[in-house]
Amino acid sequence: MEQMNSKEIYGDKQQDKWLSNYNIVIYQRQYYSRLQRCLLMIRINDYRFIFIYIINQLAQMASLLNMVQGQPIIEVNLDGIETRKHTRFQDKQLGALRLPVYSGDDDISGVIEVKMNKQKKIEHLGIRVELIGRIEILNDQKQSSDFMSMSRELEPQGILFEDKTYKFQFQKFEKQNESYYGNTVRLRYYLKVYMNRNYGKVQKEVDFAVLIPQPELEDQPQTSLKLEVGIEECLHIDFEYFKSRYHLRDVVTGKVNFYLVKIKIKYMELAVIRKEQYGQGPQQQTDNETLVKYELMDGCPQKGEVIPIRLYLSGVDITPSVKNVNGKFSVKYILNLILVDEDDRRYFKQQEITIYRKK
Repeated sequence: MEQMNSKEIYGDKQQDKWLSNYNIVIYQRQYYSRLQRCLLMIRINDYRFIFIYIINQLAQMASLLNMVQGQPIIEVNLDGIETRKHTRFQDKQLGALRLPVYSGDDDISGVIEVKMNKQKKIEHLGIRVELIGRIEILNDQKQSSDFMSMSRELEPQGILFEDKTYKFQFQKFEKQNESYYGNTVRLRYYLKVYMNRNYGKVQKEVDFAVLIPQPELEDQPQTSLKLEVGIEECLHIDFEYFKSRYHLRDVVTGKVNFYLVKIKIKYMELAVIRKEQYGQGPQQQTDNETLVKYELMDGCPQKGEVIPIRLYLSGVDITPSVKNVNGKFSVKYILNLILVDEDDRRYFKQQEITIYRKK
C-alpha cells in the first residue's frame, strides 16, 4: 500500500495560518468598506445625534468616576433660622414648601460646610456661593431667566485634605420681586454653593422666600365696583363689591340686586379665580385656576330681592397680584359671579380685583 505524506493528511500548517490571516485581512477590508459606505449614507443631521450620544456617554463616565472617587458633601446653615419667620408655598412640582422669610433690609448670612466624605484629598477648580433670583417658566424653560445674581468666592482652585467651613454674607441684597410658586410660573430666590471639578460640578441649592408689603396700596382711598348685567326681558340684575383692593386676610363684601327675574334660577355662587399669564404677544399663554367657590343663594329669588355677598379670603390660597414682572409674567385675581338655572345654563360676570400684602 502506498504510504501517504503527512502533509497531505494534515496539510501545511504554515500555509493554513497564512491563508487564515489573509482571510482576516480580506474580511476587515470588506467590513471597513461597508462601514464607510454606511457613514457616507448618514445625513449630516444624524452626525449631530451621534455626537450628542458620545457626549452623554462621556458625561455618564465622568459621573461614574465621581461616584467611584466619592463626592464631597455640601451643607448650608443659615444664621438665625430657628427664630426667623417662615411661610408656606404650594408648588405644583415640588409640593408643600416651608421657607424662611427675608424682607426689607434683611441680610442673609450663614455657614457653609464642605465635608470630605471619607476621601483623603479632593482636587477642585474653586468653590463659590451665589445668591440668585430667578423666574422659571415651567412649560417653556427657554423663557426662564435670572433677574439678579450675586457671587462670593469661598476658596480658589486647590486641594482639600480635610473638612472645611466657610462663612458668607450678602448684605441688604435687592428684593425687587416677591417670591411666587404657581402652576406655570415660579419666582424663586435661592443660594447655590458649588465646587467645580475636572469631572463635573458638585452643588447645593437652598431656597428662601422674599415677601414685600405694599403699604402704598393700603393707604389709597377705596372705590367700589358696580356693574349692571342681564338678558333682555328675562333677567336684570346689578351687583356691587364695596372695595376694589383687598389684603390677603380681607373679606370681600357686596350685594346683588334682582330687578327682573323671568328665568328659574337654581342657585348663585361666587368664585375666586387666579389667572397666570406668561409670554409676550401672540406667544402669550394663560392658566386659570379656580381657588374657591362659595354659594350665595339657593333657589329662585323674587323681583326686588337683595342678596348680600361675604367671602373671607383668609382661607383661600392667594398671593399678591403681580403685574408684568420683567416682561415675563403676570398674576391676576378675578371674582366670578355665577347664576345657574334649572336647565343648568350658566350666566356669569367676572370682575378683576387687586390683592396686596398688608404691612
